[in-house]
Amino acid sequence: MKISRRATLVLLIAASIAPPCGWAAEPKPDYPTKPIRLIVPFVPGGSTDIIARLVARKMTDGLGQQVVVDNRGGAGGTMGAELTVRALADGYTIMLPSGTYTVNPALHRLSYDPLNDITPISLVGTGPSLVATHPSLPFRTIRELIDYAKANPGKLNYGSGGVGSHTHLIIELFKLMANVDLTHVPYKGSGPAVTDLIGGQIQLTFGAMLSMLPHVKSGKLRGIAVTGAKRSAAIPELPTIAESGVPGYEAMTWYGVVGPRGLPNNVVDRLHDEVKRIAELPDIKQRLAQEGFEALYTTPQAFGRRIKDEIAKWAIVVKAARIVPEAN
Repeated sequence: MKISRRATLVLLIAASIAPPCGWAAEPKPDYPTKPIRLIVPFVPGGSTDIIARLVARKMTDGLGQQVVVDNRGGAGGTMGAELTVRALADGYTIMLPSGTYTVNPALHRLSYDPLNDITPISLVGTGPSLVATHPSLPFRTIRELIDYAKANPGKLNYGSGGVGSHTHLIIELFKLMANVDLTHVPYKGSGPAVTDLIGGQIQLTFGAMLSMLPHVKSGKLRGIAVTGAKRSAAIPELPTIAESGVPGYEAMTWYGVVGPRGLPNNVVDRLHDEVKRIAELPDIKQRLAQEGFEALYTTPQAFGRRIKDEIAKWAIVVKAARIVPEAN
């Protein structure tokens, strides 16, 4: 039987692209097969950076690929978020944001959608902030602080890491719920605020447990309460604000892992399982507990709902407190 020239050509092309008889087509390699970039949307040295480096080391062990921390601070964390949402959705660029991520939509005109341009993966941990004052002040409880502030409106200065920072927002929430007048002194980061609090230039702050606890334990600062719904295991003698005169008050610091929109399901599952494994490690639980945090994980769906709820919550606080972001 004669075969036309065209048919012969088709057969030759088919033979050149088909696998040899008995060979299976090469499967797609499992994720991950190369290093992963973990963006931290803040400069090195802060609490977010500390948590990220703990997570990165454990992820490197569990995933078998290097997880590299990439600090991209600026604009209240929005610069790092922009890099993340614009990255290729292949799982090799992820981000570890903090609660500030849910504050930014109320303060800045963002170039990204904070809900729909990300893929939530899991929380990593949560913890309360610590209410600390200079030891020279006459009050030792939240109730006494409120009474003093009402008797001396505007005379108590509190420091924060800047307009729109987590500390700023949670103290403004306290002011609204306790009906007190405190004067905001913004700093370029929480470190300088703590330094001035120790020096007596300001009178109080609600700081991250990670950075405040050593100063309280050394006596340089006086701790009077925590901002969570329950007492902290790291300093159980301190009551919550809610049990000290402001019922219903709660403000938590949190850290989590997100990626760009459209991450494949197998990548989300792999990263989520890794966060779960890390959160259950005894040494991680112990280390975070010492710093006032609880290691935990959530489903991607639950983490997404938390982000959505907190965006709505802080938008109300920003509006009620008439907070206007500083010009960059």
